[in-house]
Amino acid sequence: MEFRVLQYFLSVAREQSISAAAESLHLSQPTLSIQIKALEDELGKQLLIRGTKGSRKVLLTDEGMILRKRAEEILALVQKAKGEVQMTEDSIAGDVYIGAGETDIIRYFARAAKRLKESCPDIRYHISSGNAQFVMEQLDKGLVDFGLMYGPVDRTKYEAFTLPIGDRFGVLMRRDDPLAQREWIAPEELRDKPLILSSQDQNEGWIVSSQIRQDVANLHVAATYNLIFNASLMVEEGLGYAVCLEKLINTSGNSPLCFLPLHPDIVITPSIVWKRYQIFSKASERFLQELKRAMDFSQA
Repeated sequence: MEFRVLQYFLSVAREQSISAAAESLHLSQPTLSIQIKALEDELGKQLLIRGTKGSRKVLLTDEGMILRKRAEEILALVQKAKGEVQMTEDSIAGDVYIGAGETDIIRYFARAAKRLKESCPDIRYHISSGNAQFVMEQLDKGLVDFGLMYGPVDRTKYEAFTLPIGDRFGVLMRRDDPLAQREWIAPEELRDKPLILSSQDQNEGWIVSSQIRQDVANLHVAATYNLIFNASLMVEEGLGYAVCLEKLINTSGNSPLCFLPLHPDIVITPSIVWKRYQIFSKASERFLQELKRAMDFSQA
């Protein structure tokens, strides 16, 4: 029984689909099917219940569930041994790929990267920005090592480290607006205001509509955006009020804009997420370790 084939099996168990697992592993579907069938033949047991005609979903048999549990234990032990060996090396180089939306929390990633740069100057970082669906697709296809996600995480498919910080929602508006003299704004005060909402996801619309008890379809949406800088220009020109996360636009100094948090506070907490059974590069593993340390330090 090869370790590599166990990884293939765990990928199929996670994806519940041979075709999806093959894509994730960068293998052809026939190649992966042959490997899984060979594993079943070697063990003399059926591990998967293939989907009926018209369905590609696969389920684990009782024997498959047993193998999954043991394979997870084997993988965890190998990962631990690998980490211990890697920590003895003097230099680590490589690339770390991260998928995330626009958020001030990226600065904590940058701080971790900067701290790691002292011992690992040859690690490079690549950030792909997009909405939750984009980040998840990049993660599932293996195009990024980590995704920054909000909301619940499917623990059957992903591992996650919940960050001890959050993002606060509020409203970006002109500084000369009558509301700008306030310390905060209540969601119901936006009931008849022209709003500029993110087109990347529905968090903003859902939050506003749920708080003012008005359906999203009945909100006065003047525009949508997927980059907050573009939204800030629309706000500056007087088109409306942008619902967004705090600290994405610099409103200090002579800025014509200001940010008012919603009240009561609406804070969403993100997690850094990666695929279960994923084999990290040395660079990615060290970055995750440094990020966890940086987060602990920020809370001290």
